[in-house]
Amino acid sequence: MNNAQPLSTGKKSFLMMIAPVMLCFFAMGFVDLVGTASNYVQKDLGLTDAEANLFPSLVFFWFLIFSVPTGMLMNKIGRKNTVLVSLVVTTISLILPLFDDSYGTMLASFSLLGIGNAIMQTSLNPLVTNLISTDKLASTLTFGQFVKAIASFLAPILAAWGATAVLPTFGLGWRAFLVIYAVISFLSISILSATPIQEERPDKASGIVECLKLLGSPFILLCFLGIMCHVGIDVGTNTTAPKILMERLSLPLEEAGFATSIYFIFRTLGCFSGAFILNKVSAKSFFGFSVAMMLLAMGMLFVCDTLIPIYVGIGLIGFGNSNVFSIIFAQALLSSPDEKNEISGLMIMGLFGGTVFPLAMGFAADALGQVGAIAVMTIGVVYLLYFTTRIKQIKS
Repeated sequence: MNNAQPLSTGKKSFLMMIAPVMLCFFAMGFVDLVGTASNYVQKDLGLTDAEANLFPSLVFFWFLIFSVPTGMLMNKIGRKNTVLVSLVVTTISLILPLFDDSYGTMLASFSLLGIGNAIMQTSLNPLVTNLISTDKLASTLTFGQFVKAIASFLAPILAAWGATAVLPTFGLGWRAFLVIYAVISFLSISILSATPIQEERPDKASGIVECLKLLGSPFILLCFLGIMCHVGIDVGTNTTAPKILMERLSLPLEEAGFATSIYFIFRTLGCFSGAFILNKVSAKSFFGFSVAMMLLAMGMLFVCDTLIPIYVGIGLIGFGNSNVFSIIFAQALLSSPDEKNEISGLMIMGLFGGTVFPLAMGFAADALGQVGAIAVMTIGVVYLLYFTTRIKQIKS
């Protein structure tokens, strides 16, 4: 079933619809600031690795709770309206730390950020299917991930600027970049609400039990676990990369934080190139190549103790992990085209991996150093290597 709107309405009309959606993908990238923010909060409050990793874990915990109910909410109020709800919650989460940086306030802020992003990721990805034909879905979602990655790699740069800026930041320090993101989030609400998007009616109403039963499909379950590993590696690298440099090279956080930008720069490049490569190469081949890059990178991070090789390893993870989500998500949607809202909810629930991996990595790092955190991420890469053999031969 092809739910895309006819493109005969004209290129200009199509661009006016897709541009606001891509701005929402940029807002979706705000969730990745959690890695940068948690490192600064750890420094400000003197937390251990396990305590600091609670922040990204808390963010992604809400994906477990809100993703499936969001799939049902879309059936009632529509995908666009659900995205708007998510943007409102996200804006509130960005504003809270501007008034107070206590432990309790940061917990509340990260919780709202996770809730808003869970709702957004569940509703925004299927909203794209109303604009794009199914054969272009993986490449379009990848381009959306490219836009999302721009917000992700800007976060550590803007946070470092706020922490060291000569210009006045009104006492906010690293939190100054939250003001910029809050303004963009508000603009996303205004522009998307004014954009007409025709949505198909859901084929049926669904409940939580019906949604969870879809995990009984072996392929859907494999996709769900694949999403868990993808986001675990993503959040894990985002959080751990600076700590590797601080541990092995004794760099201060303001300098080591650039490692996070390296990751997101290469993830951005990977998303941008993947949007074109997936139009020419099978999803299975490109997925296998991407996972091989990450496996090589993990080996480098285990043994390297100089700056450039560590940067290369981080960059390889960023490029390799950049298209994993889009390929898995598209495969899941195309495997059950009549249950897109429900499948989307389940796949986004898989982002709960962003809770499981950082917690495990924090305890492993406290016990063994950052090599323990790298070992936990490697488990996720090995699973994705297995998942490569199960990808259906669908040209995206």
